[in-house]
Amino acid sequence: MQLLCPHCESELIRSGESKRRCEACHTDFILSIECHECGEALQRLKACGAVNFWCDHCNELKSKSSASYILVDA
Repeated sequence: MQLLCPHCESELIRSGESKRRCEACHTDFILSIECHECGEALQRLKACGAVNFWCDHCNELKSKSSASYILVDA
């Protein structure tokens, strides 16, 4: 999944598990993944190369496509 910088719209590079960096404007971001239904933070589940998410509030498994990806300035 390609994420773009909200300031300059350049592609962000991965700089950690939940960190992203814009080399164009030298800005660091923290990637927060939230449930699109309730807005709570999702837990990342990795197994055999697949990534899914668990929502404690909804008490159900969520796919990558049903997650909301939020960039917060670090």
